[in-house]
Amino acid sequence: MAMSKRPLSLYASPWTSPTWMKTSESYVGKGTLKGQAGDKYHKTWANYFVRFLDEYAKHNLTFWAVTAENEPTAGLINNYPFQCLGFTAEQQRDFIARDLGPALANSSHRHVQLIILDDNRLHLPHWARVVLEDEEAARYVHGIGIHWYLDFIGPIQDTVLPTHELFPDYFILATEACIGAHFWERDVILGCWDRGNQYSHSILTNLNHFVAGWTDWNLALDLEGGPNWVKNYVDSPIIVDSSEGIFYKQPMFYHMGHFSKFIPEGSQRVGLVASKESKKTDLEYTAFLRPNGAVVVVVLNRSPQDIPFGLADTVGLISAVAPANSIQTYVWQRQ
Repeated sequence: MAMSKRPLSLYASPWTSPTWMKTSESYVGKGTLKGQAGDKYHKTWANYFVRFLDEYAKHNLTFWAVTAENEPTAGLINNYPFQCLGFTAEQQRDFIARDLGPALANSSHRHVQLIILDDNRLHLPHWARVVLEDEEAARYVHGIGIHWYLDFIGPIQDTVLPTHELFPDYFILATEACIGAHFWERDVILGCWDRGNQYSHSILTNLNHFVAGWTDWNLALDLEGGPNWVKNYVDSPIIVDSSEGIFYKQPMFYHMGHFSKFIPEGSQRVGLVASKESKKTDLEYTAFLRPNGAVVVVVLNRSPQDIPFGLADTVGLISAVAPANSIQTYVWQRQ
């Protein structure tokens, strides 16, 4: 925090309640909160959110947002292998309306934003409809969180886009992504450019469909892809070799930098109209207007060929080439 050149927006996400509150009485596997919304278990769990925020505030750490639960559908799956707490959309709606929403609103953390879902986007738009069409719950909610793990069976135009059209006043945030989580993927691959490409492709797709930001699950991991108490090893933008006292900045790190360094908080996506010729290419891109008036265009070329292109604006024309397997960012002032 002290090293950051600009303020950081932190958000927190709970994975499980204490076991005595759960139907399973276990951190892992299928289990929900005991009882029903409005009872002592639900109110106590809601108060845990407030206490969490209280304790961090004592150390001058404040949060921009919390999610109501990390992957609430995981806790509805038999033998789920790591910590979880199940909610259906209806259960999350009622928990927010009767317990979590009022607890936050009546605390000193009423400014903290509340994010629903925080799970794979294939649950949209159904999940958003259930929660946000309820007036009591909707009044406490600010945004919708999505994870990327099942994007290949939940196209963005069928999930995120209709959700934005139904509820344009609620932000959508990509709240978790990492590579290596699927059983068919290797955990850590040092220097893998394709994994950087996968990150940028996902970020561009999300930003171009009304998603406000994108979050990597891990800041840094070891060479094995951990530590992880259930050996759920994955890859990370930074890999640490503690035995040698060194760390590696992966291609994923630099791909993310094209967005996090050049598109600051408060930027607004603007239209970028492609010519007929450009539409025939494999280029992926997005354009933003920054708070300082500068324009940012990020261009991704995942193809094996160099692709020439031009950028035209009221202030002039840039002729450029996107090299094969490259990502580039262009920044200019409009006045």
